[in-house]
Amino acid sequence: MIESMQYCRSNKGLQIGAYVIMSNHIHSIWTATNNNLSDIVRDFKTYTSKAITASIEAEPESRRDWLLYMFRFYASRTAANDNFKVWTGNNHPEELHSESFLRTKLNYIHDNPVRGGLVAEPSHYLYSSAANYEGKKGLMDIDFLL
Repeated sequence: MIESMQYCRSNKGLQIGAYVIMSNHIHSIWTATNNNLSDIVRDFKTYTSKAITASIEAEPESRRDWLLYMFRFYASRTAANDNFKVWTGNNHPEELHSESFLRTKLNYIHDNPVRGGLVAEPSHYLYSSAANYEGKKGLMDIDFLL
């Protein structure tokens, strides 16, 4: 996920304002310098779907057969995918229309691991931009919103 986001940031014009990667979903605030955000999201989902599936197939994961079965099952329910479907077919985009709303969304994203009981403080979660916003080094550079 991180590598793909970094690639899209460096090569496709993705601006990453915030992110958190949880075990079963991602929250992010993304924009695109080339007004091509839907293309970037499509490419991100395609690349990461293939990488996730390949990783599951290659590792001796105890849930491998079940995961691959579920990915095949959901792929069979849509004409868009032949083999595996990792991501849902929809996103939940919201326009950040004010600084207050932006702060609300930023806090919601960064508090996700706290609400999930994984960490006590948002900046303690490794797969998040929360540390960046506290002036610490995160896993990757971001494009600050505030």
